Amino acid sequence: MTQQRTQPNTTMNSTYYYLAGSAAWLLTACTTPEAPTETAETTPSIINEAATARIDSTLQAYVDDSIVAGASALLYEQGEEVYFQTFGMADREANRPMDRNTIVQIFSMTKPITGVALMTLYEEGAFELDDPVSKYAPEFADMQVYAGEDANGELILEPPHREMTIRDLTRHTAGFVTTPDVPKLAEMLREADPMNRENTLTQMAEKLGSVPLWFQPGERWAYGPSVDVQAFLVERISGQPFDQYIQTHIFDPLKMEETRYLVPESDRNRLAALYRQAEDSTLTHLPDEQAQAFNTQKWALTPGGFGLTSTVDNYMRFARMLVNEGELDGARILKPETIRLMATNQLADSVTERSWLPSKGNVGFGIDFAVREDPPLSAEENHGKVGEFFWDGAASTLFWVDPANDLTALLFVQIFPFNREIHKDFRDAVYGKYEVEGEIVRNDQEEADS
Repeated sequence: MTQQRTQPNTTMNSTYYYLAGSAAWLLTACTTPEAPTETAETTPSIINEAATARIDSTLQAYVDDSIVAGASALLYEQGEEVYFQTFGMADREANRPMDRNTIVQIFSMTKPITGVALMTLYEEGAFELDDPVSKYAPEFADMQVYAGEDANGELILEPPHREMTIRDLTRHTAGFVTTPDVPKLAEMLREADPMNRENTLTQMAEKLGSVPLWFQPGERWAYGPSVDVQAFLVERISGQPFDQYIQTHIFDPLKMEETRYLVPESDRNRLAALYRQAEDSTLTHLPDEQAQAFNTQKWALTPGGFGLTSTVDNYMRFARMLVNEGELDGARILKPETIRLMATNQLADSVTERSWLPSKGNVGFGIDFAVREDPPLSAEENHGKVGEFFWDGAASTLFWVDPANDLTALLFVQIFPFNREIHKDFRDAVYGKYEVEGEIVRNDQEEADS
């Protein structure tokens, strides 16, 4: 029996009104057998001829300028594919072009998949978001929190003001150490080595739980291993190995046959190379035996925060399920209200320390997604629509879900270090650049079309 749900225990930004986006999300055209009925207002398409030309020129320029070796982009709007194109090479040295079936490493775009898996158990009443993690995982009981160092340089630890909750895991406020700025904590983390590929998720949790927290749960936003702990909880609560759980509850129903940790040998000729860009824009092909090692060997660790590979069409099926409020082609993964909860900001205004999250735009953070709360404040900020939710990956991959326009966008590249400018330019190509005049922020393509 499903438990009665309580309202999230968080302060929401008053300017954020997700249901406004949902209204457009749910809007469908009405027709009669005799003739089509026009709606009072018709929303213009985002991906029109001008947008297509902008995307083409933007991504081609990135290849021409050796910012990336190759790129592919796929967009759906109103349930239909409206753009797909590839540029450059998946592997320049092998003269292998980017293709529709190219397999890429999605890194942190694994995280939203893990969040969806966790929320399938939430829907079953298996846990509440504000339950302590230790209720299901004693590996995280009795944790201590860093409070400074004494005159001898020894750590000062204090009890948590409250226990770490599952909600903390989903919004990156758990308190796990993620910085070298506290050398003694960083050394303890290195010695524990929780993310060693030979660790099972249980061993990962045991080792991570042995390291004191960096800050009090709920007080900061700090990106880290929280989603790997979510994967562990999925395994612990369901009694099923995490990789099997996401296969049976997400990948199989959505027909995502090519989203996986281990790429079989027969498909490795489709795996894109990883490149590193130097300051002079020279691209270096990272050695495949190192860069692809996680996905070409079987490891004990099945992390929730990284590690999956996918193709553009496979990952787009996941994104389309999200924009359809949890369902695609008759397969329901989550209820609409659960998708809305995941796409609602969970960070209280009191969480002012947010690391690099503000670089994503005027966003908060929901359940394993960044969520846009307000329009961009300037043309320099990442473009996006209020109600949008999204995430990206370390090799500069990106996807977003725009419910107000029933649009999903996916960009695949394989470039280190993470390149924010690629995402900014791609978003501007999709929507058109913002122009700001006083209090009015408008889309320049909408201006041209008016």
